[in-house]
Parts: sequence; C-alpha cells; structure tokens
Amino acid sequence: MGRLLIIDVMCAVTALGTWYALFAAYNRRKGSEALRWVQSACAGKGRILDSRWISSSRLHARLHFPSRSFENAYVTMKFRPRPLPIQWLIARWHNQKETLTFEADLGGSPNLHLEVLRHRWCAHSRGINGRKRDQREWDVYEPGPIVLTTRTHWKQDSAPELNTLMTVRQQDVLQVRFRPESPQFSATIALDALDDPRTAAGFLTTLRELAAGASAHRQ
Repeated sequence: MGRLLIIDVMCAVTALGTWYALFAAYNRRKGSEALRWVQSACAGKGRILDSRWISSSRLHARLHFPSRSFENAYVTMKFRPRPLPIQWLIARWHNQKETLTFEADLGGSPNLHLEVLRHRWCAHSRGINGRKRDQREWDVYEPGPIVLTTRTHWKQDSAPELNTLMTVRQQDVLQVRFRPESPQFSATIALDALDDPRTAAGFLTTLRELAAGASAHRQ
C-alpha cells in the first residue's frame, strides 16, 4: 500500500513537472515571437536593449528610443499562466487576455493623475421576472467616455489625452495612465493585436499620439 502511494505521488510529480516544462517552453516561444512583434512595431525608431522573464508568464523588456519622446521605456508582457494548471484554469474561466503594457517617462512630468479604461459595451435585461434567464430580452448600449475625477470642475478640453484615446481606433488600447511619478505614461493593449502587421505598424504611432496629448496638456 505504501509503495503504491509512493508510486502515485511520483507519477503525479512527474506529470506536473512535464506539464510545467512543456507549457513554460510554450510561453517562452510566444514571448520570443511577441518580442519580434515589438521590434517590428518600433520600425527602426527604437530597439530592444534586453529582456528577462520575471516569472513563467511575465516577460519584461527594456527599450531605447533615439528621440526624447520616451525615456526609461520598457514593456511587460503578461501571458496566461499555462505552466501552473490551477492558475491556468482560473485564467481561462475568467477569459483573461494576454496583454502588453508599455511604460515610460515623457521627459516632462504631467501635472495630473489620469486613468482611462476602454469600456466596449454594457447591457441590461428588461425581461419579465417569470421568464427564464436565456429567454430575457437584452438592451445593449455602447456608452461614451466615462470620466472619474477628484476635480471639483471638469473641463472637457482640459484632457487632450482622453480625447486622443477616444480617437484612436486602429489599436485595441485597453488602458492608459498618466501620472507625475515615474513611469509617467503607460498603455496596455491586447497582445494578439500585434500579430497583425498593419496593427503592429501603427503601435508606436498610437503611443506617440497619446504621449503628445500629455505634452499638449502641459503646455
């Protein structure tokens, strides 16, 4: 009985070890491919200095740009935690996106904290209580920008960063943040948005437009 238990434990450990090794290698291959996407997106206007894995599902890379539009720039890529079965199942259950977050200083400190989230749509049910859930009728809306601010008075034209984000349609920008502290600017996009060459080509342009909005605000 004890010997069978030891064999079961060894088999389980071997299976988990094999799972971890295979899917860690899979994430690393995806990471190498994503780095090529980023280098292609920079299109000669920047380059990757170095990269390192923070964990089996997070890849960190430093970038350099000849111009002063971005300083201390780096990207962090977040993949699904495939090497860890439980975390992977949770990520799949929540439909977790694989993302790339670009962070940098702008050469001039923004004088506000601003965080913008792209909200695609919302809906509410107007079904009768007696109906089953799958038989209810739904009204779906695409809302406009929602701004949460601590300011007493909000002026629409005082946030060019927000206006720029709302006009950016070629990128799947999920989140943008400006703040006085380093990193002063960050933008998060869905990682799979870069696998399209046309989308990848406009990636850096999108970041520059957003950063230009902050520069306009400082002026």
